[in-house]
Amino acid sequence: MAASKAAARARAVRPAATATLMALHEGIVYGPVRSRRLGRSLGINLTPAHLKLCTFNCSYCQYGWSAHSRRTATPAFEHWPSPSAVAKAVASAIRALSAQGERLDRLTLAGHGEPTLHPKFREVVRALRAVRDDLAPGVPLAVLSNASTLEQAEVREALAALDERYMKLDAGDTATLRTVNGATMTVEQVIAGLKKVPDIVIQSMFVRDRTGRIDNTGDLTVINWVGALDRIRPKAVQVYTIDRIPAFPYLQQVPAARLLEIAQRVRLAGFRCDVYGVPEALAGPDKA
Repeated sequence: MAASKAAARARAVRPAATATLMALHEGIVYGPVRSRRLGRSLGINLTPAHLKLCTFNCSYCQYGWSAHSRRTATPAFEHWPSPSAVAKAVASAIRALSAQGERLDRLTLAGHGEPTLHPKFREVVRALRAVRDDLAPGVPLAVLSNASTLEQAEVREALAALDERYMKLDAGDTATLRTVNGATMTVEQVIAGLKKVPDIVIQSMFVRDRTGRIDNTGDLTVINWVGALDRIRPKAVQVYTIDRIPAFPYLQQVPAARLLEIAQRVRLAGFRCDVYGVPEALAGPDKA
């Protein structure tokens, strides 16, 4: 009986044999993606095709581990899509979707890496605003970022020109930031950058594995994270857990009850908190 229980536990955390990571994008535009948090979103990948390029190496990343995770390893500009190429690809996609009668809830800079690493990020944002204003007025232009580049004034200037800024923060202490996100920065550096960007939504992924080596759900860890939120003062917080195959295959989804407990702590601290991956009837006053 004990052996069968152990086998069942192992199966619960082991990825299915047919499960695979998300493939890297072959081009600039992908989707539209049906996002739990952003609705029907047209994805825009700014990193070079077939190269996962990020300043972090998150354990839960649906695209797997980053072979290139340091800024010093960024490829030369000719490997990045130019601002004009990005604008052309997005315009073509919007026209095609419009011709098919399909609606969009957002145009989202995300992709298989950190979008703000693009050497001409400010010019890309400027070009995309022009496309959006011409072809999809009223559709928000958003970004998903890990908040690692905010010490750069031109990155902050470009972010200010977007309609929505969804910034990642999964930890309130450096040790957890490094185990969950594979970051080389300190949490103080991340917080300092986030405090400089107004009207942000913090997105926080909660995960743990069966060994406890990767876990940002413990009481003290959550208290430190809520303390970081209090210093940053975001306009809203989004709490969720993994929904796709992660880079580290033994990560587990956090139970709905724990997500709701975490969300309640955020609300008691005075912030709106939307919870995803929880039955709507249980989600509380904010969105499920």
